[in-house]
Amino acid sequence: MPFDPTNPVIQLCAKGIEIEAESPDQAKGLFLQAWSLAATDVEKFTAAHYLARHQDSATEKLEWDLRALQLALQIQDESITSSYPSLYLNVGKGYEDLGDIEQAKHHYQLALSYVHHLPTEGYGKMIKQGVESGLKRLII
Repeated sequence: MPFDPTNPVIQLCAKGIEIEAESPDQAKGLFLQAWSLAATDVEKFTAAHYLARHQDSATEKLEWDLRALQLALQIQDESITSSYPSLYLNVGKGYEDLGDIEQAKHHYQLALSYVHHLPTEGYGKMIKQGVESGLKRLII
């Protein structure tokens, strides 16, 4: 999905990504600003996705991951499907962390059903391995 680098929401998220390793609190602040400015589903999805990474509890993280997923599912752009594996992986992990094994499995399986939209190397390989690891942990 192409992002407009001149979009203020995208700019805030990009800046947050740049600093999140060294300054997670500042990054979270930028992602919150992005969420406040977001008007479209793409903008809201982007901000929610990054906000999920900076929550204080597994419950809050899952809530933001679910929000990001629901927003992504509303976007009418075929290219967004390449984000589904990661989004379903995040939601699955959230449910796993909270002990809801059935929901975790369900979301990991949904993630697996979309991995063919990912590149075979790099990021795509990492996401696919995460999905497979999640399923392996739960199918014992």
